[in-house]
Formats: sequence, structure tokens, C-alpha cells
Amino acid sequence: MRSLAGPFGFLRGNILVLTASGSLGMFSRAMVFPYVPLYVLALGGEPEQVGIVYALGPLGGLLAFPIAGHLADHMNRAWLIAAAGYFSAVAVLINAVAPSWEWVAAAMLIRGFAVFHFPASSALVADSLPAGNRGRGMATMTALTGGLALFAPFVAGVAIDAWGVEEGMRILYWVMGAAYAAGATINLIFIRETRKPPAEAISAANLGQTLRRSYTGIPALLRGFPRSLRAVSVVIILCFIANGLASPFWVVYAKTHIGLTASQWGLILLVEFGLRNLTTIPAGFLTDRFGRTRFIVAALLVTAATPLYLLAGSFGFVLAIRCAIGVAAAFFSPAMGALLADIVPSAIRGRVMAAIGRGSVSVGSSSGGTGGPGTGFLTTLPLMVAALFGGVLYAWSPAIPFLCVFGLTVVALLVSIAFVRDPKKAEE
Repeated sequence: MRSLAGPFGFLRGNILVLTASGSLGMFSRAMVFPYVPLYVLALGGEPEQVGIVYALGPLGGLLAFPIAGHLADHMNRAWLIAAAGYFSAVAVLINAVAPSWEWVAAAMLIRGFAVFHFPASSALVADSLPAGNRGRGMATMTALTGGLALFAPFVAGVAIDAWGVEEGMRILYWVMGAAYAAGATINLIFIRETRKPPAEAISAANLGQTLRRSYTGIPALLRGFPRSLRAVSVVIILCFIANGLASPFWVVYAKTHIGLTASQWGLILLVEFGLRNLTTIPAGFLTDRFGRTRFIVAALLVTAATPLYLLAGSFGFVLAIRCAIGVAAAFFSPAMGALLADIVPSAIRGRVMAAIGRGSVSVGSSSGGTGGPGTGFLTTLPLMVAALFGGVLYAWSPAIPFLCVFGLTVVALLVSIAFVRDPKKAEE
């Protein structure tokens, strides 16, 4: 695969392959994730059950992430990434035939184990990008993978309005399964390792020892975090908690309290994603030029305005709020991802990113999807608890999850101002 010349010369090899396969996955997720809460409700669930579904999703990751980090540092990463794609494709199809919301919850739990490829793909991305280009590289990957998905929420919303929530979502899940399988095949064929074979490879003979090391090495790994990395970890965890509380309920609130249709919500997401994609690449260049921390702070400051959603009474008001948050997310994700790559040595990237993720958490998420390569085992338990309580809090009062987002974002903002710093010299 040929590279693109000029300032996008990094878009070659593994970066180009992961961007292509990621585009398929992003397109399918952009269709499905914004409407999963409506699917749960259509299959007999209540807001509390929506919270249960999203709480079960990270459980598999809680068990798999420590092992995944060790595997990423000691096994062929292309194989891990492809295997996870095929596993996810099968798990997704459970939703397509689900007779009740409990099946959706079970599928969410099973698919959670597919996170074993996230540390591998995150480390591969960090290794494949030059240190000075990481901000623009991650931003470009995000923009290009999101470009294909731009119209997906609107198309899905039209399909759901036409066929109904239940039948429309079943069709969308079949499309999602096919997209995951195709992406896994692309990764298996084209990804190339960026490092020499590890001195101590994992085999059947040392599998038990590997599992023990995966968990017993966690305390020493965490103790070795420098202060800035600890602060970054706190900010990431707080953002995940905020998303777990409110993310599934943006669409529910829009439909039940503001009166928007599924296609109107899809149109809002289309405009938001389009604006975010247009902003993401310039944001990546700016974070490389002027540093990461200042843009992290600015993005959190904008996201703190989330409670304005409770005052929204029209399509235009909701659109303005989502566009502002979309621009903030366009800066936050590449800045945080690049900062994390800058401060973590290559030799332990797999294990560190298994702990706290790639740093690509999306502030102010409204898609209902709060996982992905941004997650790690340190974020998983808080995310599960937040998702579980989010449903309960929303049933008690729809305003509470959004007010909690405000409080958590303010704390993350203060931590960033006080402790998060760009390193003097970025790790390679």
C-alpha cells in the first residue's frame, strides 16, 4: 500500500491498514450504537435494564485486559487483532436474533472479551507513528475512519423510522457483523510487525506462567507510573465514568423529552460527526505544534457545558450543543492519545495501554458506546458501575446523569490544570 506524500507521509503501512479496517468498524458502530438503548426498550427493557446492558459490556474486558497487555508485548499483534475481529463478528450477530433484552445483555458481555486486541492495536499505532507526528497521525486516522461513518447514524435513523426499532436494528446488526469480519480479514493479510520477535514468546508450555505474570505484575506496573501519567489516568477514568452515566441516554432524552424522531437524531449526529471530522486533522496538527495539555484543558472546559442539554427544547438547540461537544472531542482525543504515547516507553506500551487504554476516550459521548481502544482494566470497573447507576439515576430523574457529567468534567479539568504536563522529550 502506497504512502501519501507531504504532511501525510505517515499514512502508510500499518497505519493505512488499520485506518482502512477501522473505517468498516466505525461505519457499522455509527449505525448501531446510537440506537442500542431504543432496541433494549423495544425488546421489553426499561431504563434500568439499559444501564445493566451497558454495565455488562466492560465485564469481559475487566478479566481480559491484564492478559491482553501481556499478550500484546509477547505475541504476534496482527494475529491478535484479526482474531478479535472475527470473535466480535460472531458475538454481534447474537443481537440480530435476540428475542429479548437479556440476549442483548449477554451479547454485550461476550463481545467484551474481544478487548484482548486493543492493547496490541494501540501499541502498534504508537510504534508506527514518528513521535513528532503522533497528534496529526492519530487525528488523521480518526478523521478518515469517521469519514465513511459520517452518514451512518442518519441512514440508520431513516431505516429505523421505516422498519421500526426492532426490525431495523436486526438488519443493522447483520451489517455490523459482516463489516467486522471484513475488517479482520484485511488486518490478518496486511498488518506487519514493527518489532523483533520477543525473547520470551508465549506457548502452551508457559501459558500458566504467562497468566500469573499478567496479574501479579500489575502492582509493580502501576507503582512505576510517573506523576503525569497518574494524572492522565485519573482524567481518562473520570471521562469514562461520565460517559457511562449519560452516554446511552442522550437519544432516549431526545426522543421522550424533546420529541425528536430517530431520523432527526441521526441528522444531528451526521452534522456533529461531519464537523468533528473537519476539525480533527487541524486539531492533530495544532497539538503537535503547540503541545497536548492546553487542548485537553480547553476541550474539558467546553464539555462542562453539557447540562445545557436539559434546557434544549428544539432540534436547533440540540444541534448546537452536540456540535460544540463534537469540536471539543476533535481536540481531546488526539491530544490525549498522543500525550499517552509520548510518556509511555515502547517496551511496556502494551501493558500500560491495557491498564488505561489508548487515551482516545470521547468526551461528551452520545453514541451509547463507551468502550473501544480507549478502555483498560483501570477504567473498566468504574465504567461498569457508572453504566449500572446511570440507568437507575435516569429512571429517578432524567436530569441527574447530565448533572453528574458536569461535576466529573470539572474535577477532570482541575486535575489536568494542576498535574498533567507534556514531557520534555517524547518516547519513541
